[in-house]
Amino acid sequence: MRKKFVTLAGALMGLFLFLAIPAQSQTSEFVAVVGALDKITARTIQLELPKDRIVKFGTLKITARACYSRPPTETPETYIYLQVDDVLADGTEVRVFSGWMLASSPALSALEHAVYDVWAISCKTSSADASSSNP
Repeated sequence: MRKKFVTLAGALMGLFLFLAIPAQSQTSEFVAVVGALDKITARTIQLELPKDRIVKFGTLKITARACYSRPPTETPETYIYLQVDDVLADGTEVRVFSGWMLASSPALSALEHAVYDVWAISCKTSSADASSSNP
């Protein structure tokens, strides 16, 4: 029953985001910034996830599929659609999370994993990254 509720809630959130996010804040190329915590070692890190590229953290493979931020004139909010796979000891991959994460409400759609936590922070455009790396 809980899984059906979570799936329905995720579908409704996706529909809400599709209707509520203005087109100008939806960029085709982005870098999603997420926080990650290893609960065993207490190591925290900020990961930059380019669109549709796999980034590894411990045994997790994290892929950002979409990233939206509200314009500065509105209440700040970031939405990131993530897919997270866990690589088991035998090499098989298990999908442990697939859905939207909100920067302002990390507990609303959290990754439930015994060893790792992942949460949304912000979105950056790829062109802004390139210009900020050159002095």
